[in-house]
Amino acid sequence: MTNPAWNDFNDADAQQSGFDVIPKGTVVPVRMTLKPGGHDDPSQGWNGGYATQSFDTGAVYLACEFVVTGGPFAKRKMWSNIGLHSAKGPTWGQMGRSFIRGALNSARNVHPKDETPQASAARRIESFADLDGMEFIARVDVEKDNKGEDRNVVKVALEPDHPDYGKFKGVPPKGNPSGGSGGGNSGAPAQATPVYQAPAQIPQAAQRAPVTGKPSWAQ
Repeated sequence: MTNPAWNDFNDADAQQSGFDVIPKGTVVPVRMTLKPGGHDDPSQGWNGGYATQSFDTGAVYLACEFVVTGGPFAKRKMWSNIGLHSAKGPTWGQMGRSFIRGALNSARNVHPKDETPQASAARRIESFADLDGMEFIARVDVEKDNKGEDRNVVKVALEPDHPDYGKFKGVPPKGNPSGGSGGGNSGAPAQATPVYQAPAQIPQAAQRAPVTGKPSWAQ
């Protein structure tokens, strides 16, 4: 077989149009990476240059890349922002806090209604560096980009009380630790697998100067 002519591309394969979007509602394991935007606000505990501030609106957020780590969509990438602050009101930041709480519960195997000291410790971070590289279970969503085309985003982290969580973690869904109604299967053991154990020193955070104090967004 002769090599194709370097200057004749008629017999070259047609380029691919790209991946179709992952179907809305698909559950996948992801690794979240923060894309530093260089914005710090020590009064809020935002250090390390992880936050980004919009030139247009002044809104502050974490620019995140999510890489699917397993299953038929492995290695696919998605991009979403986690809100920190908006001049329009507290909703943007509250949504971001809720997502981070869910992602921590998912990554550290903590039931959303668990209020034990151990669970409370698992929902705290020293700095945004603790979120960089964190792996958890997410539900894929679909929205329009600025060109009107569909793109995948991550807006919801699946927590241990969700039935699909155990499919990826290999454990049954956790029941409500308080024994009441309002989430999970109360008949399942509250501690089906060991919950998060706070390390003496988190490797990622150890690479950077720790944030002093405990900012309100980290609660």
